[in-house]
Amino acid sequence: MKIVPVVRKAKLKNIDEGYEDMVYWLSRPAHERIAAVTHLRAARLAPGQRLDKTVVIKRKLHP
Repeated sequence: MKIVPVVRKAKLKNIDEGYEDMVYWLSRPAHERIAAVTHLRAARLAPGQRLDKTVVIKRKLHP
């Protein structure tokens, strides 16, 4: 994956990085987005560790 440098001057109060990130990733093809998520997940997990896919839902039971 090649990183292209981007330079832009703007006032900090006018920049919405979250929106810009979303627009960027929506412009990328699905296979590239999946590859990026896989890379980030692999970088976060220890060697041999698997992703925990369990879901726990706790609810209060009312008598």
